[in-house]
Amino acid sequence: MTSPQATIPDAADPSAPVPEAAGECASGVPAQDTAPDADAASPGPARSSRRRKEKRSIFVRVEAFVSRLSTRNNFWNRVCSMIWMPYAFHSGIRMKRLDAKTFQAELPFRRFNRNWYNAMAGAALLGNSEIAGGSYIFSVCGGDYTVVCKHLEYKFLRPCLGPAIYRITPQEDIEAQVKTGGEFNAVLEMKIVQAITKPGSKERRVGRCIATFHITPKKHQRSRGRLK
Repeated sequence: MTSPQATIPDAADPSAPVPEAAGECASGVPAQDTAPDADAASPGPARSSRRRKEKRSIFVRVEAFVSRLSTRNNFWNRVCSMIWMPYAFHSGIRMKRLDAKTFQAELPFRRFNRNWYNAMAGAALLGNSEIAGGSYIFSVCGGDYTVVCKHLEYKFLRPCLGPAIYRITPQEDIEAQVKTGGEFNAVLEMKIVQAITKPGSKERRVGRCIATFHITPKKHQRSRGRLK
């Protein structure tokens, strides 16, 4: 009994079946890939990324709203200070704009700000200089910027025996710097005087301060991963 032998079709025989090439159907049309799309098969990561972006945008909007609210008037400034700036809240510093180029802050003569000799403490005068200058720049730049004090120079001239008034004058045009949309430094000059508490008395200049602040757009901070 002989074993059956495999027959090889003759290449010259036109009736012989032609083997199909990989990826090609019998009609000669390329076969289509029927594998499911990777993005469609796993929509979970894309959806979660979209949700994170939505949450982040909501957080940014809320943060900008609170920032604008804190500079609207003294009431909201006090409310926001109570939560985010407790030192400014307890010191009781209040902000006031005199004109387009002059900003004034008043530090009350309360027990929290006084020293053992019943005068305004030097630490209170120095620390609130940073708060007064930063609040001024924040009111000009708005909630889309971060404000950081990088240099503070204070010269004590005489003791302060009453409320202190900070008169703040910028050394350059901050609004023009904001329009550029980039990072910049702003230098403020502050004259600190003792407020008039009795009729007929004169203001006493108690200190002089030069402060340098670095202002950065929050979008730059987010691009560097420093903010959410």
